[in-house]
Amino acid sequence: MRVLLVEDDDQIAQFVQQGLEEAGYVVDRTGDGEEGFRMGLNEDYDAAIVDLMLPSRDGLSLIQGLRQRGDSTPVLILSAKRSVDERVEGLQVGGDDYLTKPFAFAELLARVQALVRRNTGSVDSSTLSAGPIELDRMSRTVTRAGEELDLQPREFSLLEYLVRNQGKVVSKTMILEHVWDFNFTPQTNVVEVLVHRLRSKVDDGFEPKLIHTVRGSGYVLRTP
Repeated sequence: MRVLLVEDDDQIAQFVQQGLEEAGYVVDRTGDGEEGFRMGLNEDYDAAIVDLMLPSRDGLSLIQGLRQRGDSTPVLILSAKRSVDERVEGLQVGGDDYLTKPFAFAELLARVQALVRRNTGSVDSSTLSAGPIELDRMSRTVTRAGEELDLQPREFSLLEYLVRNQGKVVSKTMILEHVWDFNFTPQTNVVEVLVHRLRSKVDDGFEPKLIHTVRGSGYVLRTP
């Protein structure tokens, strides 16, 4: 899951980014409103977290601009502004939820999860399944046919992405965008190496094989 974070307070931004990454999200972060607007237009995000008071372009203008261009990414507004009128204005321009500072990270995470769940139509975004695979995003555990698999963080993120897109071919570029952050400079075979590691843990010793290579296109997770 990929989140855009637009927050110019470096301490808050670091706090939120670290917490989201520990919860399994890939976070693209900027402290500039205009850059955040460009990132929102040009990249595919599962959710966005936007502060209102930003340099170059304020948060309300950023959200409104995205909505005017047809972007439907769910947006959580962060702001020190507490009045009802200010909250209403944020929701009217296209924000989906509003959280005032200071806030507890647990509440922010719950609100982000709710936005993603609502947007994807998932009943429970913390637990995912694909055939014999059960993936729990909260405990960061994965089992296949009841046997727990020991996955590293990137392996977990890749498997989550494949499970969410089970039956669909995902390209190497799509994997890079959803498993690594915005500033990552890919090595030539980094995706192949990660897929190989994940496949060795998910498929070796099990039948049927779930992760398949589609030559020239990418990878797909297929269940019986």
